[in-house]
Amino acid sequence: MIKHGFVVNDVPSEGMDSIKEKLGVPKSLQSCHTAVVDGYVVEGHVPAGDVKKLLVTKPKAVGLAAPGMPSGSPGMEMDGSKPNFSILLFDKQGKTQTFHEYSNQ
Repeated sequence: MIKHGFVVNDVPSEGMDSIKEKLGVPKSLQSCHTAVVDGYVVEGHVPAGDVKKLLVTKPKAVGLAAPGMPSGSPGMEMDGSKPNFSILLFDKQGKTQTFHEYSNQ
């Protein structure tokens, strides 16, 4: 994220489950990293371009998620393969819609 112009304040915490719950991240969307960017939650290995698009389009949503740790997402590139994965936009009720679909990048 730093390489893409974001200022990162890394705050390691032992209480991530309660932080994710407080921020409104449904269990089904949770991943390893949780961030707040201009009021939006960014959960997991969401590409910087999607975060930038979120900040420009400003949808009514809690934020974006890359549930789990999808292979092929930033930081999870394995063996040169480029598997499909989705970035999901989610709201306060936990409803999701596809924000960006990555297929055979």
